[in-house]
Amino acid sequence: MADKMEEQIYIIPLRAVKRAPGWKRSNAAIKDIRKYLSRHMKSEDVKLDRSINERVWERGSSKPPSRIRVRAMKFEDGQVQAELAEE
Repeated sequence: MADKMEEQIYIIPLRAVKRAPGWKRSNAAIKDIRKYLSRHMKSEDVKLDRSINERVWERGSSKPPSRIRVRAMKFEDGQVQAELAEE
């Protein structure tokens, strides 16, 4: 894979997913994370690590966290890989 170009830690707010129906909230949270990272890292190719998915789905589909801390790395080819940031 290409060398890392840029690395950033983001705290992504997920409050807006509370507007979705209860059974769709974790799905909406994953979509919001991708949308947030594509907007802030300026790339459409966003790959999320399994740890992010596990954190969002930890309490089921209707109770995602209100925010999540993510480390995003953008490579020279434009791909963004995100993983859960250690706290």
